[in-house]
Amino acid sequence: MPDTRNAERVGNYVVTALTQPTDAGTFAASVSIRRGMHDRIFRFIPRFACDAQAVRYALTQGRSMVLLGQLG
Repeated sequence: MPDTRNAERVGNYVVTALTQPTDAGTFAASVSIRRGMHDRIFRFIPRFACDAQAVRYALTQGRSMVLLGQLG
């Protein structure tokens, strides 16, 4: 279950940051953008030194996608 502290409502969407530690000791960032029963997951290439940086990046990118209408 995703951590609700890593989620925020943006208009009709719920943007949730997801992170995962890598074998290299860094963190990978992804974001879930949900509307109703459907969600889309986007994975990002940059790696981060800590979980908090990855969460911040994912939320910022997800928020931008929604606000700029980039979800198609």
